[in-house]
Amino acid sequence: MELAIQQKLLSQAKEAMKLAYVPYSQFRVGAAVLDQNGRIHLGCNIENAAYGPTNCAERTALFSAIAAGVAPRTFTAIAVVGDTIDPITPCGVCRQVMIELCNPDTLVMMGNLAGECNVMTVQELLPGAFTPTSLER
Repeated sequence: MELAIQQKLLSQAKEAMKLAYVPYSQFRVGAAVLDQNGRIHLGCNIENAAYGPTNCAERTALFSAIAAGVAPRTFTAIAVVGDTIDPITPCGVCRQVMIELCNPDTLVMMGNLAGECNVMTVQELLPGAFTPTSLER
């Protein structure tokens, strides 16, 4: 993937951070998902006083894209940015959702506000994942 596209996705994820609803933790996270048609779909984390219903930025972006008509497993890349010392990494729940909605080779760019970035594939983030084929008998 071109460096300019990676930088644009990371920049969009950083902008999405500003939209986060985080009255409890004050920990803002933004995400940007690139679909196969070149459209970018944003997501931010959204907290809830009951904590359990809280939604991460990565899932918000993926769910928003699907709600906008993007077919699962047609995403090219996802970027996530947080105000962390090291580049932020998706939680386990987000990794499981990514394995379901993305291709194993979908790029995941993990960044921070200092401009650092790590890139892995969805499969690298969740080796030995439980997938739809795990349900086959």
